[in-house]
This record gives sequence, structure tokens and C-alpha cells, in this order.
Amino acid sequence: MTATLHDDEIPVSLELVRTLVDDQFPQYSSLPLSRLGATGSTNVLFRLGADFLVRVPRQPGGSSAIDKEQRWIAEIARRLSVAVPETIAVGVPASGYRERWSITRWLEGELPKVCTPEDAPTPSRAALAADLADVIVSLREVHVPHAAAADPNLRWYRGRPLGEYDRYMRRTIEHCRAIEDLDLDFDRVVALWNDAQQLPGAAQVEPDRWYHSDLVAENLLIVDDRLSGVLDFGGLAVGDPTIDLHGAWELFDAPAREVFRARLGVDDAEWLRGRAWALAIALGALAYYWTTMPGRRRDRLAMARSVLADATEIF
Repeated sequence: MTATLHDDEIPVSLELVRTLVDDQFPQYSSLPLSRLGATGSTNVLFRLGADFLVRVPRQPGGSSAIDKEQRWIAEIARRLSVAVPETIAVGVPASGYRERWSITRWLEGELPKVCTPEDAPTPSRAALAADLADVIVSLREVHVPHAAAADPNLRWYRGRPLGEYDRYMRRTIEHCRAIEDLDLDFDRVVALWNDAQQLPGAAQVEPDRWYHSDLVAENLLIVDDRLSGVLDFGGLAVGDPTIDLHGAWELFDAPAREVFRARLGVDDAEWLRGRAWALAIALGALAYYWTTMPGRRRDRLAMARSVLADATEIF
């Protein structure tokens, strides 16, 4: 049984997934199945043979992300310069499990290391920054058809105006203040967040663009220090794509962030909204996963500290 991360967690065991695969896709029944240690917070992940990955939603309603990926990823992948998960098959609810689940093709590569404010700048960070910026530019250029713009399953809080997240963020800050071992300058957190609410664009949605929503280290693959793949499109949506900037404060040192920003060509207001989103996403993860996901806690703490160390002035 996998570790429990959510109050409404669905039990997912190796035995269950073996049954689902064997019953619904018997052509894969001879392939070995094993649970991955790097299981995500949205799906439990299993390696199926050498070529496939099984993704099983952890919570009720997880079918919607599986359906969304099946519907839209292939169309978007044609425009990107890196590999993305290819859906091979979608399974249906069975054996007491009530969500759809998927088999995707396995992508080779390693997760990039998270950058801390103490790390020395390296050329590889700048190269990765340019690669990721190119992916974001390409994603933003993909046409948003009417069917996507009208699909409520493609609307999420991360594509809404920053100001709409204000009340939740202030509750999250207070939650994080109460965590005994969480060492952050919360006065600076509040000051940066207050200033961000005054930025142009904080109170209105930009023209609809595609965005991934979670371009952080755990969702990227590298080969020879260059970006080779982008994972987990479960948060794919349309709206304000500023959210796709937030990983810059987890992945890159200050010089690489400048490469990333220049390659994207974003203005000051969007860049600083991206920094505010990085702070919000980092603290949200710290509040929710502090005791259950130590790896994510470490990574988001590095992100928050990079934001607080960033001396870029809002006004």
C-alpha cells in the first residue's frame, strides 16, 4: 500500500494495479510491474516493463486529469521541442477502484537538481533555463480552440488572476508561521505578497493561453544537462500563463533566471507576478506536505528561499 497524502486518498496497491492491467490489457500481463519510489501527489506511479508507466489517481475525481491528457496532449506535443508522455491506453474503473487510469510510454532521463541560493552559478543552469523558456514560448503559441476555452475542466486557480488567490495565501502564511521548524522570514513574505497585489495584471485575467501549471524539478527530465522531457500534464489548462514562471525560483540561480526571463521576453509585471506565484506555490506545498512528502518540502523550501533572496524590486 502506498503512503497516504490526502484525507480522501483511494487505496492503491500493487496487487490492484496488477489486476487492472492484466484484466483490461492482457497484452501487457507478462510484463513486470513495480511501484516507483518517486510517486507523485496526484497519481501513484508504477513501472510496467521497460517501456511503460502506469498512472493511477490517488483521489476521487482524478479521472478528469486522465481524460484531459488523453484529449489534448498529442495535439500540444507536436509543437514542443521535448518529449512528453504519450498515452498508450486508458483503463476504466474496475475491481473496486472507481477512477480511470492510464498507461503512458516511459521517458528516459533524470530529474534536474533543485537550485538553492547558496549554489554557485553554472553554465548548465543557463542552458536548462533557455530550454525551458523555449518550451513555455511554444506552449503559449499553441492555438486555444473554442472547445478548450469553453471546457471547465481546463480552468484552474493557477490560471486565474493573482488577486483571487489573496485570501487563501494569507491563511497559508499563518499556517506556515505555526510550523515549528519552518525557518523563513515571514515579514518579508507578507511584504512581497502585499506588493504583488498592486502589480498590473494582478486583478484581471490575461488573454487565454495554454499553460502546464507545474514546471518544477519533479516534472522535468534532463539528458546531458539539457531538457529532454516534460512530465505530468494533469494541470494543463488555459488562462493566464504567468504560473509557468514559478519554477524559475526552484530550478535556476540568478544568472540563469535572467537567461530564462530574456528568452521569454516577459515584461516586469508578469515576471514579478511569476515570483509571487512561486512564493504562493512554495508555501502552499509546505503547509500541505510538511510531514508527508519530505522531498517536496525540501524543494519548495528552496524555492521560497530563492524568492526571498531575490532582490528585484517591484516598485
